Amino acid sequence: MSLYTQFVSRALFPLHEQIKGHSTVSAFRSLEGSQWLTAEELAQLQLQTLRDFLVRIGSDVPYYRALFQSLAFEPAGITSVTEIQRLPLTGKADIRANMDSLKAENAGPLEKFSTGGSTGEPLIFYRGKERVSHDVAAKWRATRWWGVDIGDPEIVVWGSPIELGSQDRVRLLRDKFLRTALLSAFEMSNANLLQFTQRIKKFKPRMLFGYPSSLALMAEYVTNNGYRVDELGIEVVFVTSERLYDHQREAIETAFGAPVANGYGGRDAGFIAHQCPEGSMHITAEDILVEIVNEEGEVVPTGEKGEIVVTHLRTGEFPFVRYRTGDVGCLSDTHCPCGRSLPLLAEIDGRSTDFVRAADGTVVHGLALIYVLRELPQIEEFKIVQESVISITVQLVTSTNDTAHIESTITEQFRRRLGDSLIVRFDYVSSIEREASGKFRYVISQITG
Repeated sequence: MSLYTQFVSRALFPLHEQIKGHSTVSAFRSLEGSQWLTAEELAQLQLQTLRDFLVRIGSDVPYYRALFQSLAFEPAGITSVTEIQRLPLTGKADIRANMDSLKAENAGPLEKFSTGGSTGEPLIFYRGKERVSHDVAAKWRATRWWGVDIGDPEIVVWGSPIELGSQDRVRLLRDKFLRTALLSAFEMSNANLLQFTQRIKKFKPRMLFGYPSSLALMAEYVTNNGYRVDELGIEVVFVTSERLYDHQREAIETAFGAPVANGYGGRDAGFIAHQCPEGSMHITAEDILVEIVNEEGEVVPTGEKGEIVVTHLRTGEFPFVRYRTGDVGCLSDTHCPCGRSLPLLAEIDGRSTDFVRAADGTVVHGLALIYVLRELPQIEEFKIVQESVISITVQLVTSTNDTAHIESTITEQFRRRLGDSLIVRFDYVSSIEREASGKFRYVISQITG
């Protein structure tokens, strides 16, 4: 670690957080220690934190005060985290309908926030300083797992209008001192990719951070054009906010000469899990309680797939309790060789809308269709949209005008997987638009229920 990085991580950044009224440093120090607790000690810590959180919102938040009374739920008496299953699941519609009553009566300054809206209407919610502090601390801890720290040169490839719209003088000055450079994930043309490549070569970052799709596109660009960015001293590439596909990981690691570290979370649910150098996805169990539920909302056994449900234990000012993320995954009961006792997510398969449905009702992961298109070299970009069990539209950017073979191959392969009655429509475009947040989604299912 350079002297400048030590100065930033030990002095400048803590001062920055203190000025903002955040408890990030104390939260970080606590997380640094608790990851090495025994599994039993960590479970007891999570139970106590959950109990304190539920007591707090039962007292301070009108919505939960009324809910607990109606259920005769006494949070101070819970003896197991499984008792939270007595509370109903929370969806986006529940939050939208109860915005005012979900605010704690003694809440401090709240920051209005929203999701990117990749599954429809964005969710507007509020964040308090405690939540922000713990989310930043969790990311900070995971960053250090890879031998890098705040203050090391970093390039961020991001697309949120919130981040990109706040490049005022204070933000620019902060980024300069923290040695962070921001590139827009909205602007991934070849001309801009060339500029991005030159920026990376000049900046010589120790870490990259961004969407898997954007970094994979950049990786493919430098590889195809013979640019060398694998000797710049990049130690790790952090990716988040989208499903990481195997071909993306391979492309990124090959081009940049560094391992990819996956992160899982969201604006609404918080930083849920991070990958360590051993390859395990560790849940931030000190702050996050994860459940996996089936279509009926019932918790399933460890190892069985279902929807990921999150309770964020640091959201006392605007609670997220048993919040349905819309993502599909499963828990693991194995232990990581790294020695951390943090529980593991075995798989994260993506959003429920990343799955398609066959005519007979079978649910099929979008990968089954994605790899059909990836095998066709004439296809440069694509997006698959399922409107119904018998109707799919494929948006394509191709390098050829002779599309008959492409269409016949795709139609045949899709029907094999989804049924002979499937109608496949093709829409040829010059480029595939990203979501409003800058994310990219290969598969979108519009089927509800």
